[in-house]
Amino acid sequence: MTAVARPVVAPPEPWAFPPSTTHDLPNGLRLVTYDVPGQYVLSVRLGLPVSLRDEPREREGVASIMARTLDEGTERHTAEEFARLLERKGVSFGAGMADAGLSIDLDVVKGNVEPALDLLRQILTEPAFPQPEVARQVRTRIAEIEQERSVASHRAGLEFVRTFYAPGDRSSRPTAGTRETVSAISRDDVAAFHARHVVAAGTTMVVAGDLEGLDVRALVEGALGEWASGPSHRDRFLTHAAALAPDRGRIVLVSRPGSVQTELVVGAPGPDRSVEGGWAPYPVLGFVLGGSPNARVDAVLREEKGYTYGIRSSFRPRRRGGVFLTSGSVRADSTAESLRLLLEILESGREGFSDKEIRSGVDFISKTAPGRYATADTIADEAVGMALDGRTTDFTTTNLRDLATVDRARVEAAYARFADGAGVGASGPGSGWTVVMVGDAAAHLAAVEALGIGDVTVVTDA
Repeated sequence: MTAVARPVVAPPEPWAFPPSTTHDLPNGLRLVTYDVPGQYVLSVRLGLPVSLRDEPREREGVASIMARTLDEGTERHTAEEFARLLERKGVSFGAGMADAGLSIDLDVVKGNVEPALDLLRQILTEPAFPQPEVARQVRTRIAEIEQERSVASHRAGLEFVRTFYAPGDRSSRPTAGTRETVSAISRDDVAAFHARHVVAAGTTMVVAGDLEGLDVRALVEGALGEWASGPSHRDRFLTHAAALAPDRGRIVLVSRPGSVQTELVVGAPGPDRSVEGGWAPYPVLGFVLGGSPNARVDAVLREEKGYTYGIRSSFRPRRRGGVFLTSGSVRADSTAESLRLLLEILESGREGFSDKEIRSGVDFISKTAPGRYATADTIADEAVGMALDGRTTDFTTTNLRDLATVDRARVEAAYARFADGAGVGASGPGSGWTVVMVGDAAAHLAAVEALGIGDVTVVTDA
């Protein structure tokens, strides 16, 4: 028998984000295109630097209501007619408001891109905002608010931002508004917000897919060249940093009598992508601490103790600053012990990391990148996300290349920079962390206080 040599598996070649072409249109719209051969459903994304801080205080949520009603009829079509036009041309449309800005998504088969862009033009430049549709979306949002209060994970998130950010900062309140502010929103409020803020200047439009045979710039100029320029808020938008609450390092327990689980959210100030030493170590750090089923948190709380189905940690950058968040639910009878262990694990970074841990994080993030960005929609999503952060996808490529150089020393330096900046562990367990818990206060308050990690504030929903 002839022996056959085992093939040698070579390491993958360095991967780069697909190349792009950029065009700046006269009205201030920036067009970025990605030719992705074989992807015949084109993904069109718009990122508008609209800030939640631009909403009137007494009408917070108006940006979200506006986003939800953009396609609910135009000057020439009723809501029903416009919905049929979108369906007839095979257009999938969506829009939403977040801290990063206003995002508009459109997917269409290549052969219908021209009529789809005309429909997009109508959405952007001549939405009707019919009063019945605005009222319907207001009612829907109010129903959502009630649902968010009933779901433990949502309730914990609401209490976290209220505790973590300064009371006067927009970030401390729900993105889509509260019952009081949403109830006051009228059709005129929505139309006025649109007229002032949905403008071409400062907007980035991304088109990704198989572009062979298409003059995308000509098509976009033909459809959106007359879109009003307006004042760009990009510079002010990109330089704002959310104000943090001076007393954010505390424990808040939202009372939910009889709950069989306790929802935990633990957070601290984190970096943005411009952080000293580079951004690359921070996704690795989040992965090692709690970013996977094999991370430190789940190794103890799920595998060893059986307290949870899973808890996840991640660094979430904003345009300036960011937050490190860990969240998940645990068995009610393990509440205090789970919190103690969780804080110990999160603070264990001061004791260092192993080469094996670091390599697992680097390999996962870097080697899954080609799969994550294999389709036109994910390429367009990443591009518009980077644009709203004041960057291009060159950053994505550069960061992945830098990731290959991340080692234990860089991750430990990144943890020290994060922990020192956030005041984590500076004065004993729990110091510097914002902790929000949703569970049975009567059953857990004494045990949590006995941990000695800080005073506990109990919040009771009316």
